[in-house]
Amino acid sequence: MRQGLDEDLIVRVLGTAPKYTIAELEKKFPPRDLPVGAMVTRFAPSPTGFMHIGNLYGALIDYKLAQQSGGVFMLRIEDTDTKREVVGAVDVVKNAMRRFGFEYNNDEKYGPYYQSQRKDIYRSVAAELLRNGRAYPCFLTADDMEKIRSEQSAAGFATGIYGEFARDRDIAPDEIIKHLDNGEVPSIRLYSTGNPNARIFCKDAVRGSIGFPENNEDLVLIKSNDGLPTYHFAHLCDDHFMRTTHVVRGEEWLPSLPLHYQLFRMMEWTPPVYIHTATLDKIDEDTGKQRKMSKRKDPECNVAFFLENGWPTDAVIEYLGNILASGYEEAKLKGVVKNFWEYEMKPKKIPMSGGLFDMKKLEWWAKEYIGAMTVPDLVRAVTDWAKEYGDDKQKMQVADLEYLTAVLAIERDNPKRVRKDFITWKQTLELVEFFWDDLFVPNREYKYNTDVLNAFLETFDIADDKDTWWNKIVEIANRFGIKNGDVAMDLRVALSGRTNTPDLYSIMQVMGKARVTQRIKATL
Repeated sequence: MRQGLDEDLIVRVLGTAPKYTIAELEKKFPPRDLPVGAMVTRFAPSPTGFMHIGNLYGALIDYKLAQQSGGVFMLRIEDTDTKREVVGAVDVVKNAMRRFGFEYNNDEKYGPYYQSQRKDIYRSVAAELLRNGRAYPCFLTADDMEKIRSEQSAAGFATGIYGEFARDRDIAPDEIIKHLDNGEVPSIRLYSTGNPNARIFCKDAVRGSIGFPENNEDLVLIKSNDGLPTYHFAHLCDDHFMRTTHVVRGEEWLPSLPLHYQLFRMMEWTPPVYIHTATLDKIDEDTGKQRKMSKRKDPECNVAFFLENGWPTDAVIEYLGNILASGYEEAKLKGVVKNFWEYEMKPKKIPMSGGLFDMKKLEWWAKEYIGAMTVPDLVRAVTDWAKEYGDDKQKMQVADLEYLTAVLAIERDNPKRVRKDFITWKQTLELVEFFWDDLFVPNREYKYNTDVLNAFLETFDIADDKDTWWNKIVEIANRFGIKNGDVAMDLRVALSGRTNTPDLYSIMQVMGKARVTQRIKATL
């Protein structure tokens, strides 16, 4: 085995003595006391200020696996890339978790859950790797590495610090001391023994066993500029000591799998089960072809889009669940389960190719979800959204809860034939705007039969039951030799400004005598 550094030199290289031994870390973060088969998962975003719908998709898999197995779901903030960190970004993530019903269990025993606060753990593991010769201090500067990359490109080699290009991988202790005496701060690099001509087989829970070339690159483990770990090294330490059993991440991380297996084997730790999810795609409106969802092109790529526009979060979850579990929709339609949380998701059934995110299909799930809500729950959801995200007119609509309740209760008293035209809380309020005088827009284009409107006012009585009310409409139609529906349409447009509305009698009952009379007279 390669000779490592002595303890005094390790302290100088790291700038401080390691706080723990590996044995102490194993004792500090013991295996979790969970039932057999329980999964420990983590959602581990970087605080970049943006919550991608793909992040939510992955977090749903994490949460669902833990929930259905009696395991643990954690939220870990990977904030080691300080250049990309955005102030307030963690609040964006936590708000999304709360809104979509993901309850994470960040047991203090396995924390802290910010990587920037776990420096002592990373340095202690790095010290062990320096001690046994599996890592080394590297004093290459940015200019040095740029020169190496240029030479590699010119010669047709793969770029990176490996083999003969890893200048410091076999640096002698006295040379290390000279660099340190000059005030140089090293990064800590992996001493890779991988052979790119050999293959390593790594298991993915969805794709099965996959062969990769072994990793031969001496990747940075601890950065020189801030002493924080790279993603690869932090992932190794955190997932082991947090006792993560399953890692869900995007398929773009597949090329890193041989490196991560190499790191776990180097430490003689058991790697977690990896699940690499496919991208979420959409049909491009211009080309008609399926493509990956884009932050720049697609507003629905941002989870905030669904919150700000009032999409029912449960409906979004139902739709995402349908994408990742092919049998879910059928099970729900047959009444086997009520919602996605009751459905057992199997990792092997997660799609390997790009899942298609279709806004029209999401609309169907939203209509079904809202259609099944009770009126009080619907009123509460619309009101809560309007108070947080609505404009002045929407806040005005929810100010009178009694009137709003009457409006939203129209055609919701028959469970076998519930209206399903509401999609979002925002669209719901827009759809019923005509009930409020300040928001009512008269239809100036429609050709009214004024004789019909005058005749209706002559006998209109708000106390009439529906049969009596309809008989009066039939009498008016007979008097003028027109269809019953023509009379109803004149009244509908006069009251709502629209040709398509819910039940006309119910609209009049909610509006009341004064408003109905005033609008018809204004039309005349």
